[in-house]
Amino acid sequence: MKAHATFAVTDWTPATPAEAVGDQALVQTPATPGFSYMNKWFEGDLEGRSTTFFVGCLNADGAGSYAAIEAVEGTLSGRQGSFNFVHAASTHGSDRYDEHLRIVPGSGGGDLEGISGHGTITIDADGTHHLELEYELDA
Repeated sequence: MKAHATFAVTDWTPATPAEAVGDQALVQTPATPGFSYMNKWFEGDLEGRSTTFFVGCLNADGAGSYAAIEAVEGTLSGRQGSFNFVHAASTHGSDRYDEHLRIVPGSGGGDLEGISGHGTITIDADGTHHLELEYELDA
């Protein structure tokens, strides 16, 4: 099955380096890692919300990579439930490449128990974010 949704980030809260690594000294590089969490709202075939735990590193030119774990609850194509997905991508500063997005095995709850699949995130020139999922549900 396929699903499409747009989403908006409704909260982006960065953690300070001390919160991210405790008392250890943060290793400094031209693209020093940072940690944030965010909340999102989805509209479309997926209606609901998520919490995302995000780790990324970008240099001064905006090039870098990120990895994230996302917990979603809502309705997917008429089925109420929850699931997680993991996603990552790299950028030269104005693009996305080497993208990875997978539904976490065994993470489905409610009517979404047994969900599996993969997807993509795209961003329009106007900043609209899209989530495309190809998924299966255990019968």
